[in-house]
Amino acid sequence: MISNPTPQRQLRGHMPQRPTPRAAATGEHHAQLASRLTVRDRWLARMLYEHKVFTTSQIVELCYPTMRAANHRLLDLFKWRVVDRFQPFVSSGTAPMHYVLDVAGAVALAYEDGLDPRQLGYRHEDAIGIAHSLRLAHTVGVNGFFTALVALSRQSAARGRLTAWWSELRCGRLFGDMVRPDAYGRWHEDSHQIEFFLEFDFGTEDLGRLASKLYGYEKLATATGITTPVLVWLPSNRRETGARRALAGALLQLDRPALVPVATSAADLTGVAHAGNPAVRRWLPVVDRPAHAPGRLRLAELVQVWPQLETLATPFSPLPQAQQPSATELTAPKPLPPTPSNTWQGRR
Repeated sequence: MISNPTPQRQLRGHMPQRPTPRAAATGEHHAQLASRLTVRDRWLARMLYEHKVFTTSQIVELCYPTMRAANHRLLDLFKWRVVDRFQPFVSSGTAPMHYVLDVAGAVALAYEDGLDPRQLGYRHEDAIGIAHSLRLAHTVGVNGFFTALVALSRQSAARGRLTAWWSELRCGRLFGDMVRPDAYGRWHEDSHQIEFFLEFDFGTEDLGRLASKLYGYEKLATATGITTPVLVWLPSNRRETGARRALAGALLQLDRPALVPVATSAADLTGVAHAGNPAVRRWLPVVDRPAHAPGRLRLAELVQVWPQLETLATPFSPLPQAQQPSATELTAPKPLPPTPSNTWQGRR
């Protein structure tokens, strides 16, 4: 039987013309970019440097009003080699487009911070290589947790605001000898402010290994004198039940368990409005006596059950100044995009 063949014109779709990696790093190319890149473009490039990879929908949550506007601008950034993109294989359906930082974007960021591009240690092969990483889904999941908080912060009547977001790599550079969280964040809502470390669990890690990380968090709290909650995000309610038993047991083995407040939540939690929203009433503190558990709380309400937490009036700095990032590293980007008044008019 002869089936209808695909029209030839559909087999030869237009491929955007892009400069070579070498050409994308030249002064001539960057002279052209100087008149093209908006403040938002540069901020997005810095976010990609910090957090490695975002899907199209996550980029919409970060800084665009619509998917169409995002796709229109991302195509330009792709043509200029500010960003690169890939679409991973999935067994059914179609995976979203994933974006990483490209050569021109990295060079622009280096010059923006007064650095020689070679000091960044950026390699395009490493950036696009995340497409083959076994941690791709985990990285995208962690980033999705925070892009959801950014999207909430951008709403006109938002109650809360994400005021800090550090990547796993930045956390590792700062205190990786003690613990390596998946991310650090700070959320401000109404009159409450909470900072936290995130442990994003996909259900593939042994629960004993997950719980053993609390020893490192106790060590960090002892060294810095700062008590920082640990939020554990799990894929299912069943997984959460098992994790809570393991975490409670690990807390009992700590010398000073009050230094490591822990709360859990599950992605498939029922009875929660806006299931993908990390800020809603979904967090259940881990306590030594379950009968005294306060029930599920909003993210910002967790500070009410942990009186040992200090209200921070200044940005969090967990280590002495001598251990802060060196002058050859890019500063952490602000978690929220520049306001519309700071972006060029007429650019989508």
